[in-house]
Formats: sequence, structure tokens, C-alpha cells
Amino acid sequence: MKECLFGKNILELTEIVTELGLPKFTANQIAGWLYQKNISSVEEMSNLSKKARELLSEKYELGLIAPVKVQESKDGTKKYLFPTVHSKFIETAMIPDKERKTVCVSSQVGCKMGCLFCMTGKQGFNGQLTAGEIVNQIRSIEEHAEITNIVYMGMGEPFDNLDEVLKSIEILTSPWGYAMSPRRITVSSIGIIPGLKRFLNESDCNVAISLHTPFDKEREQLMPVQVAYPIQRVLDEIRSFDFDNQRKVSFEYIVFGGLNDTPAHVKEMARLLNGVKSHVNLIRFHPIPGTPLHKTDENRLQKFKDELNTKGILTTIRASRGQDIYAACGLLSTKALVGKE
Repeated sequence: MKECLFGKNILELTEIVTELGLPKFTANQIAGWLYQKNISSVEEMSNLSKKARELLSEKYELGLIAPVKVQESKDGTKKYLFPTVHSKFIETAMIPDKERKTVCVSSQVGCKMGCLFCMTGKQGFNGQLTAGEIVNQIRSIEEHAEITNIVYMGMGEPFDNLDEVLKSIEILTSPWGYAMSPRRITVSSIGIIPGLKRFLNESDCNVAISLHTPFDKEREQLMPVQVAYPIQRVLDEIRSFDFDNQRKVSFEYIVFGGLNDTPAHVKEMARLLNGVKSHVNLIRFHPIPGTPLHKTDENRLQKFKDELNTKGILTTIRASRGQDIYAACGLLSTKALVGKE
């Protein structure tokens, strides 16, 4: 079985060409073909000698993976379904918004974190995605040449697969790769502190923390990770890091009706986030099977947002997109797994 070239960084490509007895500059040529041109085979790398292409083809292939299904919403949002090992699936969303096209990528097959509100967690954990499989979600969709922003907010916990996530970011931001600005990439985490420390120090990308409630016991019920990594400790790490003016910190807050949208939550949020320059994204909850949680009333959601802003917490409500195509992360892949698609 041939090894995949797609997903290799420049160091790995240099090792490959050295092993094959090719000039070191060949590594940059290969990277250019992999990440900057729209090719489908090694044979198309026309500035490599015929011998070099033959040597590469003996052991390596591009390794691009096409989606097996795509659904398009009436609002233009698309959900792509990609196959992975052991007959499992991952999801990738493309969200258009005026001149922006944001792609939401997955980092794991399933998830082991078990958040009460998450459909992906109900699948259990089925494996890590490689850097190549992560970047492939960007490369192999129809809009790949038009993407302006990337968010790691799909299936899985990025900080539980941090080596591959950081490697994928290296490919996306390096001059030999996609040369994207790290300020156009946001990685979302439930707050695994060792991963947070590494991520802040080893990348320049934005970070989003899943908050969902400022109260410890309540958060523990929603997110078991609270036991190991309490949100107060997560915030202590964020406060201790020296952010520049361009790098953004945000907090994701799914609003559940009658649970985390009260005046007491506003007051505690103001206390918890005091001194943290950040942005809170309120997210409408769209009920999923097997959870006791409910969506909130629109008037109550607006009032909650206004009260947070009054307290000095920059807060917006994220627009709900793709509701007619299984918008909740994990729904499309779960349906595929149980054979309903």
C-alpha cells in the first residue's frame, strides 16, 4: 500500500526526496504541487523529472479523499460527508456569508468527551484524523479555491489530537503550503489545559473556548471535562498568556432554554470573564435525539445577549445556518452510520 504525500510538511518531504536520492529543492516543488495547484496525481508534477516522478510513484500517491455525499441548504450552507477508516464518516461544513466562505473542519472520528448536548459524542471515539485528512476536508470540497476562513469546530476535540492539528495548521499557514493568515483560523476546544498551553505557544491562530455556563456544577453536568479542567483554571491560563492585539479569544455559549439563560448566569459571566478581552458567541440549541435539553425562546435569547452587553461583555448571537440539512454537528454522519442516508 502506497503512502500518502498529501499532509506531509516540508521536513517530511525533504526526508522523502533525500531517501530517493533527489535534490533537496525537489521538496519545495512537491509542496507547491500538493498545496498550491489543483492536481490529482504525481504524474502531473511537470517540473519534476520523469525519473523523479517514477521514483515517487513507486512508493507514494497523492492521497486525496473525495466526499461521498454533499447536502446544500436553502441558505447556501453545504455539509460534506467524508469516509474514514473502519467504515466511519466525518463531516465538513462550508458556510457562505457575503464575501466570506468559512469551512468548519473535523479533527477526530467521533469524540470521547461525552458532552451532553453533542451528537458527535454519542458516536463514541473511533480514531484520530491525520493532518492530511484534516486538510483534505479543505482541499477536496468544491469551494476549495474560495475559502477565506477555517474553524476547527466540527467533529472531535482538537486539543485531544493536537499534534496532527498543529501539523495541519503548519500546512495551512506556511509559505510552502496554503500561506493563509493564522488570524483567519480559529480552533475551538472544551478547555483541555495542557493542549491549550501548547496551542497558544506553538501557533498564532485564534482560540475559542466552549463555555456554555459559568457555574461549575452545571458545567460539569453538561461537560464532563469540567472535573479535570475547571473553567476557572482555563481562564487563568488565558489571562496569563500575552495576547497581541490581532489574536482573538472567544467563548462559545450554547443557550439552553431555562437552564443557562437567567439573570444569575449574566451576573456570574460578568464575574468570571472580568479582565478577559474576549467575545461571547451565543448559539441557538437545536435539539438532538437522546438529550433532555431544550432550545430557548427568541425573546429570552435577545434579552440574555443585551444583558451581557450591558455588563461590558461583547456578545453576539451566531446566525443559525443549514437547519434543513442536519445542522447539528454529528447528525449527518450518525445517520450515515445507521444506514438512513
